[in-house]
Amino acid sequence: MSAGEDTSHILSGLTSQLPDRDPEETAEWMESLDQLIQSQGTERAQFIMRSLLQRAGAQSVGVPMVTTTDYVNTIPVDQEPEFPGDEEIERRYRAWMRWNAAMLVHRAQRPDIGVGGHISTYAGAATLYEVGYNHFFRGKDHSGGGDQVFFQGHASPGMYARAFLEGRLTEEDLDGFRQEKSREGHALPSYPHPRSMPEFWEFPTVSMGIGPANAIYQAQLNRYLQNRGIKDTSDQHVWAFLGDGEMDEPDSRGFLQLAANEKLDNLTFVINCNLQRLDGPVRGNGKIMQELEAFFRGAGWNVIKVVWGREWDALLAKDRDGALVDIMNSTPDGDYQTYKAESGGFVREHFFGKTPQTKDMVADMSDQEIWNLKRGGHDYHKVYAAYKAATEFKGKPTVILAQTVKGYGLGTHFEGRNATHQMKKLTLQDLKDFRDHLRIPISDEQLEADPYRPPYYHPGSDSPEIKYLMDRRAALGGSVPERRSEHAPVHLPDEKAYEVAKRGSGKQQAATTMAFVRLLKDLMRDKEFGARVVPIIPDEARTFGMDSFFPTAKIYNPKGQNYLSVDRDLVLAYKESPQGQILHTGINEAGSVSAFTAAGTSYATHGEPLIPIYIFYSMFGFQRTGDFFWAAGDQMARGFVIGATAGRTTLTGEGLQHADGHSPLLASTNPAVITYDPAYGYEIGHIMKAGLERMYGGNHPDPNVMYYLTVYNEPIIQPVEPEELDVEGLVKGIYLLAPAKIDGPRTQLLASGVAVPWALEAQQILAEDWNVSADVWSV
Repeated sequence: MSAGEDTSHILSGLTSQLPDRDPEETAEWMESLDQLIQSQGTERAQFIMRSLLQRAGAQSVGVPMVTTTDYVNTIPVDQEPEFPGDEEIERRYRAWMRWNAAMLVHRAQRPDIGVGGHISTYAGAATLYEVGYNHFFRGKDHSGGGDQVFFQGHASPGMYARAFLEGRLTEEDLDGFRQEKSREGHALPSYPHPRSMPEFWEFPTVSMGIGPANAIYQAQLNRYLQNRGIKDTSDQHVWAFLGDGEMDEPDSRGFLQLAANEKLDNLTFVINCNLQRLDGPVRGNGKIMQELEAFFRGAGWNVIKVVWGREWDALLAKDRDGALVDIMNSTPDGDYQTYKAESGGFVREHFFGKTPQTKDMVADMSDQEIWNLKRGGHDYHKVYAAYKAATEFKGKPTVILAQTVKGYGLGTHFEGRNATHQMKKLTLQDLKDFRDHLRIPISDEQLEADPYRPPYYHPGSDSPEIKYLMDRRAALGGSVPERRSEHAPVHLPDEKAYEVAKRGSGKQQAATTMAFVRLLKDLMRDKEFGARVVPIIPDEARTFGMDSFFPTAKIYNPKGQNYLSVDRDLVLAYKESPQGQILHTGINEAGSVSAFTAAGTSYATHGEPLIPIYIFYSMFGFQRTGDFFWAAGDQMARGFVIGATAGRTTLTGEGLQHADGHSPLLASTNPAVITYDPAYGYEIGHIMKAGLERMYGGNHPDPNVMYYLTVYNEPIIQPVEPEELDVEGLVKGIYLLAPAKIDGPRTQLLASGVAVPWALEAQQILAEDWNVSADVWSV
């Protein structure tokens, strides 16, 4: 089977299933289209084609969805905007960054340290980042409020290298890469980590798949803030830089429909398609860019492919019979990877040599000229055109699929090699070749003096390149990434808001889940504080007794409610609104935690504190989405996580998977989480109050925490708060609830949550039947 047949599935088969009954007429239609393109350009041709497709649909002419296009750039040459920067200056300091990023990792791999790092990701993605830095990424001081950029985790050395040229980091800082304890004060974490660098990084991304999910929910939160009138975010954009191998994570693709449904055109994914995973090709026998194009287009996204650099434009213009595009379409990724690990002569023979037409195309080109035919992700003009189109596109989120070479420019030992992800240092000859390729003014003697410590390069802050670099960042609103923790003041609820928790349930039984919901309702009624609460609920609101929130707080939906609700006449009608306060995420725990993270870090990302309260069936907590909660902790999220309707005794009929006794233990393993297992409503009130004081009272040394509370399904009489309650002990985690009432042999009974009433019963049995004096502590 030929490569073309083997990979034919990656192109939409528009005509392959139908006979051509009149080839002559078909040729006339084709010629007409070609003439239209030549005379009026591709933009006019696009309109005519879309009009024809629309008319065909109206006439019931079955036209299949075009999920993939040819393996060429989406933006035609005649629609490319003029590049606005000084490409030569930008190329020079981009080379310095690539050198410094590689040296940062190489120096960290010297024999006395040996902590390594990743060289090849940034080497291949430098152009993708630098076009953004020089022309698109807006900093915190931009009049529109600044963008949020989710950097690809393995590319972090490149961000450190730029910060070095900007004067934000020193050589001593760069030499602290991956040495956070031994170089404390001058240490750089391996990957983006806000808790380790709280004034630098905003978003932790290296746990694959979590970055894409969190970026989508960050874009949603920006619109949520806008629609609720909390902050104008209309000029803020979310960028997520991802790897093509990372897109195999279910979380990377699992939330695309949310972005499409809510028309999040404030979001752009940039997928660095170097065609390689950590160990080898992403799709050796297929084409990952085509696969992703189909997937994103099917999910309702705008897709822009950046496949080839400008050097290919003339060749494609000569490709009258489509022979070159056919080869591009049918060549699998494994071959494209091999070409970049070989030579220009190899490419001439194995790629262009497939047909006489394409072989003739390059007959006048040298092997070096063939080798210099760049991939699109390394071309400033092509990448700029894609970014500009993405930021101007309205009505859909955009994904940019940019083809690059992993380890680009690092030499033949690195470029496109399967092992390049694990390679952490360069030989002396590699250093010299890399220096020559980048034209870095460092001598052989400097490299030979200590091959384990090749020098970093900085031309000085007065050089024209650095001045240009700094001017571009100043025009765009300052450095990126940057994290700021200053925020608008939070007016905490007064004592009245907690009264419902203190007075108990009277003669009526109520589980602690219901006690919590009653308290939350009063907290949300607080005039100063209530609007900052963000209830986050998967599809279980009625289980928790929270359907009463629907008519008043309403469910957030940027489109509003454009249908006739089936329960519109009921008191507890389901109501959606662009101003809705509740984030109702559907059957989607991972998405809920992503929404929690975006809301819980809004105090830093936007300077507008929100208090997310994520309530869910307790069994679907940390055991299901633990990694997302770790990322939330790394991002220093603040808020409350409520494992509701827990119960071993009351939910057995639901099956063992609902009989939860271990979720508090799992929650307690996360160092960013303060875990409680309260027994009574008044305990919940004091825990919530203490948590809000810690997060936003302004006096605690570590406010960046999440509070996890287990609340139960077991109905009990909720007692009135005791008059002499040891509040300090309660908040610290243990207090004397019921002292012994008799004198006898002493013992202590410790219990938490639903077990506390059982401990009180045991106290009574011990006293009456055994004359044992037992104190009961609520833990």
